[in-house]
Amino acid sequence: MYTEKVMDHFTNPRNVGEIADANGIGEVGNAKCGDIMRIYLKVDDKDIIQDVKFKTFGCGAAIATSSMVTEMVKGKSLTEALEISNQAVAEALGGLPPVKMHCSNLAADALHEAIKDYMEKKGK
Repeated sequence: MYTEKVMDHFTNPRNVGEIADANGIGEVGNAKCGDIMRIYLKVDDKDIIQDVKFKTFGCGAAIATSSMVTEMVKGKSLTEALEISNQAVAEALGGLPPVKMHCSNLAADALHEAIKDYMEKKGK
């Protein structure tokens, strides 16, 4: 049902936790399945993501997509990070079952919300 990569990111998630002095935080949830995802960003003055962490309450696919999206954006510019779509997250994991595609939507959405939060705080 799940790819080896999904299982790896579920059983060994990367970048789990909070960033105490995060300058961008995004939270999204899905009422249907109960998944809740929060992404923390630490962005430098050149708009490069220096650190990223996540906390997710949800299924294995939600945890895997959270982990993968953090790996995809670390060291990237905000412009590059904004280009990451839900489909890109799913593809990076080698695919998700159709019934779990909404989980990748949460990961990209939480990332975009964190970037939006950062931009609003900086007045951009």
